[in-house]
Amino acid sequence: MDGHRGNGDGQWVDGDGQWVELGDGVFARRHAELDLTVGLVMGGERALVVDTRGDERQGAELAAAVRSVTRLPLAVAITHAHFDHCFGSAAFLPAPVHAHPRCRAAMVATAVRQRETWTDRYRALGDDATAAALAGTDPPLPDAPPGPVELGGRTVDLLDLGAGHTDHDLVIHVPDAGVVFAGDLVEQGAPPDLTDAVVAAWPGTLSALLALDPRLVVPGHGDPVDTTFVAEQRDRLGDVADLHAAVLRGELDPSEADRRSPYPGVAWPTHR
Repeated sequence: MDGHRGNGDGQWVDGDGQWVELGDGVFARRHAELDLTVGLVMGGERALVVDTRGDERQGAELAAAVRSVTRLPLAVAITHAHFDHCFGSAAFLPAPVHAHPRCRAAMVATAVRQRETWTDRYRALGDDATAAALAGTDPPLPDAPPGPVELGGRTVDLLDLGAGHTDHDLVIHVPDAGVVFAGDLVEQGAPPDLTDAVVAAWPGTLSALLALDPRLVVPGHGDPVDTTFVAEQRDRLGDVADLHAAVLRGELDPSEADRRSPYPGVAWPTHR
């Protein structure tokens, strides 16, 4: 299956970890664990893996799945520093690992805490195998910057469109296929996670994403979506940003903002 192929009309099938072709040589793979969706983009000479799953074992499983599709030399793009998107990168070395410049610093600052928190969570759920795999994972840091990545007859753009889900979100744009891998800037099947969000910036970042005029947007979790879905999520996040600003100005109580918010989990500020 090396190189571009197919007509891009694949559909999701039941089961975990099935490659689905979204465009010529552009694939997504959705996993039951955290409903994570990763990507693969093939050119004539290289292939790009988008996100690497959450621990060394999961990364190795994904690497084997990639090799079932292509034997091309690989590069990796990480959408952000949350463990489920990047802790599996060791399985792809020595491939270059591209990320936003702030992603490396975020991993240095948070990797130990993320590993401990989620190891405890998996143990509490009785998933000892995943807990053990995560506890033994020391994720490699990204070592390559964003920018155009040449795959041979295809250029993929790794774009910093602004903050949102984090302060270091990276968007992967495949212009010739009309596909964007958005990471957790877009969520399908669950509300956006605002734990580390830059709330005020997120709607504008999604507007910049929409300006790319993609045919399909692949979220970090869930099914690929169209631009109408992204615009609706942007507008709801705009409502959250307005509420956030009103709390910050002291015009609205956090409890009232929480009641009005279209999404849960907002860390409302303390007004000045």
